[in-house]
Amino acid sequence: MKSIHSLLPIILLLAFCSLHARPSAEQRISITRHGAVGDGATINTGAIQKTIDSIAAAGGGTAEIPEGVFLCGAIFLKPGVNLHLDKGAVLRCPTDMKHFPAQRTRIEGHFEESFNPALINADGCDGLQITGEGTLDGAGLPIWEAFWKSIKANRKFKNLDLPRARLCLLENSKNVTVRGITFKDSQFWNLHLYKCEEVLVEKVRFEVPDDYKQAPSSDGVDVDSCRDVVIRDCWFSVTDDCIAMKGSKGPFAMEDKASPPVESVLVTGCTFKRGHQAVSCGSEATIVRNIVIENCTVKGPMPLFRGKLRPDTPQRYENITFRNIVFENAGASIFAIAPWTQYFDLKGQPAPSSVLKGVTVSGVTGELASLGSIGGHNNAAISDITLENIDVKARSTNFQVSDKVKNLQFKNVKVNGQPYR
Repeated sequence: MKSIHSLLPIILLLAFCSLHARPSAEQRISITRHGAVGDGATINTGAIQKTIDSIAAAGGGTAEIPEGVFLCGAIFLKPGVNLHLDKGAVLRCPTDMKHFPAQRTRIEGHFEESFNPALINADGCDGLQITGEGTLDGAGLPIWEAFWKSIKANRKFKNLDLPRARLCLLENSKNVTVRGITFKDSQFWNLHLYKCEEVLVEKVRFEVPDDYKQAPSSDGVDVDSCRDVVIRDCWFSVTDDCIAMKGSKGPFAMEDKASPPVESVLVTGCTFKRGHQAVSCGSEATIVRNIVIENCTVKGPMPLFRGKLRPDTPQRYENITFRNIVFENAGASIFAIAPWTQYFDLKGQPAPSSVLKGVTVSGVTGELASLGSIGGHNNAAISDITLENIDVKARSTNFQVSDKVKNLQFKNVKVNGQPYR
């Protein structure tokens, strides 16, 4: 069991998120005041940016999106300017990428000198609040279809070869709240947090259509090089990572000063209906530590935890706790820890070493396929994994664990009513 000292960062997280208040009664300016039209046809990028700029010039406030469908390209929030989407408000991406002119941006563990910004962009916006009952709509279907067509035509095609927009990129910001809104049909990642601190993501939905087989790169929340993050009471139904801890990659990743550790993250009260997994470390990540996932429900046929161990990257994943988890799908599992070789590149360097240790899973109930699998590459040291107070029904009692895993412990674990190990 982890000491109070190891859980102190999470206790502090709970304290900070309780202080995140709803938007204050400062000036609220509707985007329609500057000419925005919610007819689902007019491009409103200029009108919405003008609203943001005028609020910033006046000392701050909230840009309000009223009911209606507002087409909009990339907009850039400014310090002191919040965004609120009323019930029935939709901010929708055009699918013509001219509305998202390429620029230098953080993506997939590095800075790309020329790639598309997000629909909503905020850099250095301390105290930012994005709230409401409205929707950010990526209108992703034609982009997804173009993605799969490109892969079929060229097997060397990579994620960044196709221009496409994330829904929201928040970077270098502290004391941030994203609350209540729906992220829908994103062309790329939904909510990308980079080098942020004290972030609360609460009662947010991340969705792609249930009848679309695979919306590429439709990650729900990417926690990239951040600390003190709470993701609370959210709904995930995507076809990639629901929540991913991200950073840098490659043999020199530990020297990457632009990619500090991911640390002190709390995921609580969330529901995972669809996705590659509920929570992952990687595919680009170096140091991830002090993570708690609690009081969550896994409804889809996915692993609870996927640890992506890159043979070309020195990685350290440690002090990760899962507790009070309910499984409701006979295709689900607890673990999927394995090597990850997408875009593998040692850059002429010797293979680095990695560590995954200090993972505790406790208080698990429900129905799943199996406990899953734990393995790694030759230079990955995996140790100190504890399963305790688990009582599940499983289609298979086969738990695939590499003989290189050290100190795997079972404490009061039952599978199909029988003590396990």
